[in-house]
Amino acid sequence: MGYLLPTEYVQYGLTAETTDDWVTMASALMESYCRRPSLLVTQYVERMRLTAGAQTVRLSYRPLAAAVGAASALVGVRVRFARPRRGELPDPFHEQIAWAFSVPGSWSALDVTTVDVNQTTAELTFPRNFLGIDYNEVEVTYTSGLVTVPDAVKVACVQIVKNAQATPGTNVKQTKMDTMWMQYFSSSLIDPQVQMLLKPYVAERLG
Repeated sequence: MGYLLPTEYVQYGLTAETTDDWVTMASALMESYCRRPSLLVTQYVERMRLTAGAQTVRLSYRPLAAAVGAASALVGVRVRFARPRRGELPDPFHEQIAWAFSVPGSWSALDVTTVDVNQTTAELTFPRNFLGIDYNEVEVTYTSGLVTVPDAVKVACVQIVKNAQATPGTNVKQTKMDTMWMQYFSSSLIDPQVQMLLKPYVAERLG
């Protein structure tokens, strides 16, 4: 989808003759640069290892945003008591309890309301379980993205269109803009100004 409505083309500096293909192309390049399928609210699943002694993780996609009708951006959280690596479980008593209940290697669903969420940094802090054993792997299902498209994203979209129209080789007359063709020029179309505008929405991890 385009991050600029046809009725906003002139308001944000494009000519009235600009066709929708240019904005669609620019929007696709923005999603590719930010390494996410959409800048709007989308559901993601991430599996991450926890650092020994730290029950926190930072999610890759920000800002966190609840889907329509949902109370929280967290959809589901699973935690795993994996087999401890060297130095991760120094207390032999806890280790014996964990093995007695066959805890290592098992996954458990966690009540999302017990997870502390920092909305600004997308950092999650998990509670300790009743055995006092830390988790060392988590799988988080959550929603992230824009509920409404801010001016910064619209300006970035317009700037990419202008850069494309000013770049030799991309301003050829075509009945339909080819996104793959435009990807070839993405390094020049997504200039430092566009990169700065999109910086808050770039995913931290690949994939």
